[in-house]
Amino acid sequence: MFLCLFSMSIFVSGREIIYPKPESSFDERTRYPVKMLHLAIRKAGQNLVIKPSNKLMTQGRALLQLSKGLDVDVVWTMTSKEREAMLEPIRIPIYKGLIGWRLFLIEQSYEDAFFQAETTFDLKSYRLIQGHDWPDTEILRSNGFDVVGAPYYSTIFDMVVGGRADLFPRSIVEIWDEARIQASKRIVVESNHLVRYPTAFYFFVNKDDRALKKLLEDGLLKAIKDGSFDQMFYEQHQQYLDQADLTNRIIHDLDNPLLPALTPLENKNYWFSIK
Repeated sequence: MFLCLFSMSIFVSGREIIYPKPESSFDERTRYPVKMLHLAIRKAGQNLVIKPSNKLMTQGRALLQLSKGLDVDVVWTMTSKEREAMLEPIRIPIYKGLIGWRLFLIEQSYEDAFFQAETTFDLKSYRLIQGHDWPDTEILRSNGFDVVGAPYYSTIFDMVVGGRADLFPRSIVEIWDEARIQASKRIVVESNHLVRYPTAFYFFVNKDDRALKKLLEDGLLKAIKDGSFDQMFYEQHQQYLDQADLTNRIIHDLDNPLLPALTPLENKNYWFSIK
């Protein structure tokens, strides 16, 4: 056993860690996960090269390539039963569950109309949009929402502006950068609602890559224990939590039928909550 673990450690120490290249030049969704990846590797006592893949990949493509052991070594994404069957999750939610706390991006002129909605039933009269291969699409549909599935992230904003969808649900940790980048298209954050469902955003590796799984898991656990995980999380996201004004929003709690049974919901250190 000792020799096996030692050889795994040597194997990991001598390798590059490849993650999926962002889908577009304005896509800033990799910024925080890459920082967390660096933190985990550093806390695990390794000094590895982390770099993006040569190829642009949609989320679905990246997951498929990872499952085959091709092009990428690690992907970060929302968990689901299907994804945990295909890939190996590191079950530490890097966004502390906030990936399932959703505000809406809307075309600015529609703000008054959405402000009139009060109940979850009211919201279901509007058309939502998500990536066609995102777990959120199935989660929202299972809760009775009308959801358009878009093939490419970069086209979703134009579809909202063009009236092909009314609401683009985005997590608190994503939405503010997107609203800033898309401001010239009159895309804004709707101010009255929060849709919330339990989920986790994990690092995933190939099923056979036990060495990288152990390294990332050990590093993240050490970061949680010494406080550097929370320090990085709040340094990156406290401003977004403040902007969201959570205590003054109507909260719509939804079910998540895709949530795997092994999701560590009982570990309070892993999750954000409204205090």
